[in-house]
Amino acid sequence: MVRGKTQMKRIENASSRQVTFSKRRSGLLKKAFELSVLCDAEVALIIFSHSGRLYEFSSSSLMSNTIERYQKNAKSTLANLRITEEVYMQNALMQEQIHQLKQQEAKLMKVNTDLKEKCEMLAMSSVPISQPLSPDMEVETGLFIGPPKTKQIFQRENKRILSKKNA
Repeated sequence: MVRGKTQMKRIENASSRQVTFSKRRSGLLKKAFELSVLCDAEVALIIFSHSGRLYEFSSSSLMSNTIERYQKNAKSTLANLRITEEVYMQNALMQEQIHQLKQQEAKLMKVNTDLKEKCEMLAMSSVPISQPLSPDMEVETGLFIGPPKTKQIFQRENKRILSKKNA
């Protein structure tokens, strides 16, 4: 004989609901016991009926030990979750900073390119080096290697030659 599929909705008949609760509760307690024995797991099961009656199962000698262990584990899990959230937030902030720095870099690169273009334009439009910037400016063109006294003699000789050329 095949069972029909049970719909997951509240049973309206109170006596049928009580019978189903009792059967399923005993089945759940049996499964908890089997899990603890077969898998050597620490199992704790707490059930409150509709009327408020408590049903419990614990594989260890004291239910309170299992509950304390659960609470410690839940606190550490919650702390790890908070740390993960903090790391995520820091990562998001750093990503935003990276984005802003990349935008700033792009702007600075454009400014730098514009300045380079302006410098090239100024170099093209400047006065050629062959023309003196002012008539009274004198440029020394001679190369001299030697002691300082001979340099003075060399400079006097250059002035004498220049004065002959101009005269």
